[in-house]
Amino acid sequence: MSRVLLALLLLVTTPLWAAEPKELTWSEMIPADAPPEAPDMTPLHDLSQMGSMEAAPAARQDLPNAPVVPALDGQLIRLPGYIVPLEVSEDGRTTDFLLVPYFGACIHVPPPPSNQIVHVTSKEGVKLDELYQPYWIVGALQVKPSTSELADAGYQMDAQKIVVYELPE
Repeated sequence: MSRVLLALLLLVTTPLWAAEPKELTWSEMIPADAPPEAPDMTPLHDLSQMGSMEAAPAARQDLPNAPVVPALDGQLIRLPGYIVPLEVSEDGRTTDFLLVPYFGACIHVPPPPSNQIVHVTSKEGVKLDELYQPYWIVGALQVKPSTSELADAGYQMDAQKIVVYELPE
């Protein structure tokens, strides 16, 4: 009897981090019945009117309220992407950032739709030596909108693990 109770207790108290995260793709974060995104063909910036890219106004996000997938809420996931820091400490670490599917999103090109952006917080953070480095982010995904000065995100996550992305050999 005590072994059965112990086994049941272990099943009930198994922490979320003990489960294997589901590897999620960016396309799975868009509802199957969502209308296709129409590309914005207007010029990003009139380069003749500015001295540097830093002086350029932020590019406008086309779909700040893109539909999300409610069934993803609470799922432990592993998602690859690029980090766009929202805050950087004096030692070059970021603990508050946007995770996006391609390099340059929100910085050099318009932000992707909100269902292609995850607002991530992390206690440990990550040292950003090179912004073009992709990362795997592991954590419980929340279907919860978030707004920052760079873009609106349709999802949030408290990162449990941040690992440099490497292609399988």
